[in-house]
Amino acid sequence: MRFSGAALAAGLQLPTAALASHGSQKPLGDDRLDSTPATKGGKQPNIVFILTDDQDLHMNSLDYVPLIKKHLLDEGTLYKRHYCTTAICCPARVSLLTGQQAHNTNVTDVNPPHGGYPKFINQGLNNNYLPIWLQEAGYNTYYTGKLFNAHTVENYNSPYPAGWNGSDFLLDPYTYNYLNSSFQRNQDPPKSYEGFHSVDVLAEKSLGFVDEAVRADRPFFLGIAPVAPHSNVKSNTLGDDVGDDWGNLPDIEEFAKFGPPVPAKRHEHLFKDVKIPRTPNFNPDKPTGANWVRLRKKLNQENIDYNDHFYRQRLRTLQSVDELVASVVERLEEHGVLDNTYIFYTTDNGYHISQHRLNPGKECGFEEDINIPLIIRGPGVAKGVVSEIVTTHVDLAPTILNIAGLPHRADFDGEAIPLSRKDIEDTVKTRHEHVTVEFWGFAVSEGGKLFDEDEERLTLNNTYKGLRILGRGYNFYYAVWCNNEHEFYDLSTDPYQINNLLHPTTTKPKTLLGVEFHKVIARLDSLLFVLKSCKGRTCVRPWEALHPQGNVANLHDALGKRFDVFYEQQQKKVRFDRCELGYIVDAEGPQFERDGVVYKAGAGGGYKRGGISWSEWT
Repeated sequence: MRFSGAALAAGLQLPTAALASHGSQKPLGDDRLDSTPATKGGKQPNIVFILTDDQDLHMNSLDYVPLIKKHLLDEGTLYKRHYCTTAICCPARVSLLTGQQAHNTNVTDVNPPHGGYPKFINQGLNNNYLPIWLQEAGYNTYYTGKLFNAHTVENYNSPYPAGWNGSDFLLDPYTYNYLNSSFQRNQDPPKSYEGFHSVDVLAEKSLGFVDEAVRADRPFFLGIAPVAPHSNVKSNTLGDDVGDDWGNLPDIEEFAKFGPPVPAKRHEHLFKDVKIPRTPNFNPDKPTGANWVRLRKKLNQENIDYNDHFYRQRLRTLQSVDELVASVVERLEEHGVLDNTYIFYTTDNGYHISQHRLNPGKECGFEEDINIPLIIRGPGVAKGVVSEIVTTHVDLAPTILNIAGLPHRADFDGEAIPLSRKDIEDTVKTRHEHVTVEFWGFAVSEGGKLFDEDEERLTLNNTYKGLRILGRGYNFYYAVWCNNEHEFYDLSTDPYQINNLLHPTTTKPKTLLGVEFHKVIARLDSLLFVLKSCKGRTCVRPWEALHPQGNVANLHDALGKRFDVFYEQQQKKVRFDRCELGYIVDAEGPQFERDGVVYKAGAGGGYKRGGISWSEWT
C-alpha cells in the first residue's frame, strides 16, 4: 500500500504549549570544491542535518515516505552509493561528526569501555568535533534527539556535550522507548515525556529550534535525530561498562527487552499487506557468508511472519519522520530561509531482516547494513538526481565545513562530497572508489522473540575488517574476520552476496578482471592492509601509500603484471592475532605503518620488483 502526502495531513496529537517550555600523515590540504554552489545574497548558508536510526535502503524504506520524496528526493540528490563505515549507532555517529574512521576516534562500541558517550569524552573529542568548528566559523548550532549511546539521565552533565547554542537530547535508558522518552534541554534537568510518541515530541522541539535559529539572524546548523525506525528497547541500564572479559559479559536479556518499533497511533493501520522484499538472499536455502553467519539455521515460518510484522512496524514508525521532515521544510519556507538552507537526510547505519537468515539487526558488512540513504538538497544541488559516486559517513563533516566556507582539516579521513551537477560529473573519474568497513565486538538479534532454542541474543567474535570497492568494471566486497576467515563477493554477478568466493567449499573462478583470481585478491588485501589503520589523506588516497610515485590510482592500475611479486610475495597480509571487543592494536596483526612495504621506483624512471618499508619511505 502506498499513499499520498495528503493522507498524512492529521496534526500532531501533542500539546505544543507543554513542549515550548522545554523547548600524522600528509594532509589533503584545502579540499573545498572550486564550484561550491552559490548561496542566496552571499550569506553563509544554513544547514539542517536529519539523522534517522537504523534506516535501510535495500528493503526499500524510501518508497514509503512520500513527503520526503516531495521535499528532498525531488528537490535534491540521492547518493545511491553512500556507506557507513561502522554499522552500529555510536561509532557511526562519532565518525560522522568528526570525519574520522572508528579506528582513529577509538569509539568502537555503544557502551564503555570501548564506546558510548563516556568514551567520546575520554578520547578528547568533546572539544574537537563538528559543532565546535562551526561555531568558530560564526554559526549558531542546535541539536535535538539522540546524540550518542550511553548518554544518560545520570551523566548528561558530566560534562555537557560541547559546541551547542541550544540542545534537547534524548537520554538513555529511555532513548529507544518510543512512548516513554526522556529529553534534556540545554542545562536543565531531564524531563520525561511518558505517554507521548518520541518522534512527535522531537518534531515540536525541532520546529522550536528553527524559530529560535531564525530569530538569532545568524547562519545556523540544526541537527535533528529521531530514534525511528530503531527497535523499541525497554532498558534498565545506564550504559555501564561491560568490560573486556568475553566469558563474563552481562546477560543482555537481564537489562534490555527488545521489540518492534512502536508507531504513532495514527499510523498503526498502515501497510497491512506489506512484507519484506523476497530478494534472493532472503532466508536462502543454503548458508551464506562466513564465520558465525554461515552457521545460521534457516528461519521457520513463525519467525518469518514475525519479521514481516517487525518490518511493517518500521515503515509505520517512519511515517512520523516523514511528517517531521515536511514540517521542518515548511517552517523554513515560512521564515523565508529555505532557499539558503542545505538539508541533509541520512541514517547512522543500515539494517537487515531475514537476509542471510539473520533476524532483525545490523553490525554486518553486507550491503543491507552498510549501504544507506543519503539525500542532500540546497542551493545549487542537482534536483531529482541519483548519483552513483561513492560517498561515506567520514565525507559528511568535510562536506559541511566546505559549505560553511571552512578549509579541509588534515585529520579528516574523508573528502567533501560534490553537490552540483557539474561537480558530480567532474569528480566521477577522480573520486575515491573505496569504503573502509570495520567492526569490533558482538552482533545483537533485536527481534523481540527468539524462535530457535539454540539462538543467542548476542553473537560474539563479530570483529572484522572490510573493503567495499566500486570502480569501472568491478564491484567487490572483501573482508577478513578476527578468526581469519575471509570473505569476497563479486557484486557485479552476485548482487545479493550469496556466494562467498573465498569460502573453502566454494569453487573459485580461474580469472577475474582478465587476470588470475588470486592476483585480484592480493591487491585487495594490500589495499585493506593500508586502510585498516589509515589516517588522513591515506584513507582517501590509499594507493598512493602503496605506490608513492603516483602511477597507481585504482585497482585497474594496480593489476599491472610488474607488481605481481610486490603484492603476492612481499607485502604483508591482513590477519588478526585474536578477537577483541574493541580496537586493541596488538590484537590486529601486522600494521602497515610499521610492517608494510611500498613499491619503489628504480633508476632511470623504471620500477624495481621490490619494496621498501613504509616507515623508511616516510
